[in-house]
Amino acid sequence: MPVPPWDDPAARRGPPAAVVLLVPVVLSLLVQLPAAIGIALWTATPPAAAALQIGLAAAGGLALLASRRWPGPTVVLVAALALAAVLTGPDVGPPYLALAFAVVLAIVRGAAVWAASAVGVAWVAAVALGPVTGHAWSPFRIAAATAGLGLCFAVGWFVRRRRERASAFRDAMARRRRTAEERERVRIARELHDVLGHALSQINVQASVGLHLMDRDPEQARSALASIKGVSKTALEEVRSVLGVLREGEAPLAPQAELAQLPRLVAEFAVPGLDARIDDRLGEALPARPTQFAAYRIAQEALTNVARHAEATEVVLRLERDGDAFVLTVDDDGIGLTPAVDEATTGAVALGDGLSAGRGILGMRERAALLGGAVAFEASPLGGTRIVARLPWGALR
Repeated sequence: MPVPPWDDPAARRGPPAAVVLLVPVVLSLLVQLPAAIGIALWTATPPAAAALQIGLAAAGGLALLASRRWPGPTVVLVAALALAAVLTGPDVGPPYLALAFAVVLAIVRGAAVWAASAVGVAWVAAVALGPVTGHAWSPFRIAAATAGLGLCFAVGWFVRRRRERASAFRDAMARRRRTAEERERVRIARELHDVLGHALSQINVQASVGLHLMDRDPEQARSALASIKGVSKTALEEVRSVLGVLREGEAPLAPQAELAQLPRLVAEFAVPGLDARIDDRLGEALPARPTQFAAYRIAQEALTNVARHAEATEVVLRLERDGDAFVLTVDDDGIGLTPAVDEATTGAVALGDGLSAGRGILGMRERAALLGGAVAFEASPLGGTRIVARLPWGALR
């Protein structure tokens, strides 16, 4: 799977640190050293003064090597070197590019106060001491130097803001990626819980029946074993379908369940002494596929809870349409609701089966909420618990 450019680790790192550090140094030396040498030759500067100018030009570029670790002190040092070069050199001196780089790098790395203080002191000192050292600064030259320094500060602030926005964007993308991964983990956990919880509950019940009837009624025991085989086969197919999304490029091995598979689900729900049936009031009309899948899983979880905890003898699944909503109602005549837990704080209700401590109710509500629906729990007219799931008829994921 191709990696988006904003999520590419190489793209996030940007240019190597050595490149970012050395480019200003090299450019400063390439500009300042030839200019200092050329001006010294052109003006016939005495050897000692020429050596001083060339040394100051080289020192300013080399001082930038410390800007990554100490941006504040570096801009102070470079400003002092630039001031010395201006006051000791001829009126037409080499452009001190190192100072521009030092200002920009200091602002980008959070040393704006250092840069402003160092440049401000150097500028005032140059203007005040220039006449003393024999330099007649013209108003145009002062204005041009001031504008150039201001431009350096503007560039520094611009680059810093760009870096901050890029960092914020990367952080937002990382949070979005983590959120998507967490949602996917929750979805897979919910699917596995529903599939394995239902299958293992059925296998446990049927195994108990088979062991109990093995000697007295071999045929009934055989039927229980056949049911275990069917339930386990279906569970394996669904587990492979769920785990298929974890393998890159692998399609699900089984289609998502639909309402048409509810009769098979109820038929496999063979619990001794419990009559399970479907009251289908939909006719030929069927809701959208996401709604069918969510309804199937909610029905599966409801049947699992009835088999494990409700001590019921009858369970009815009613399918109907109410305007733009699909309604799944599951009624049983089991032990029903117990005194309610504070639903505002727990987000669950206390059922006679003790499900307020489990994940079944949470899974049902999550499935409904993902489609914009809801699941309610109340007392059933049959005497047990009623689960009502209202899902959008034309839901889209």
